[in-house]
Amino acid sequence: MSITIEDFIKKIEDEFDELEPGKLKPESVFREMFDWNSINALVLIAMVKTEYDVTLNADDLVKSKTVKDVFEIIRSRYKG
Repeated sequence: MSITIEDFIKKIEDEFDELEPGKLKPESVFREMFDWNSINALVLIAMVKTEYDVTLNADDLVKSKTVKDVFEIIRSRYKG
């Protein structure tokens, strides 16, 4: 099974209630889309582990700017 950025964005929108569906794009700077904090980072890390069985760490998120940056890390580690 391949993963798509559209599917990843949908999962993020489902996970974070404050995100309006359709607003998040691959080039969106995820820290600016809503009130980003360490709790949200943990939620995102947990969602990625649950949905894709990929481990993200805080350093991965620090180095990432856009949704696509995070997705590319996931895709490079995805074994599906």
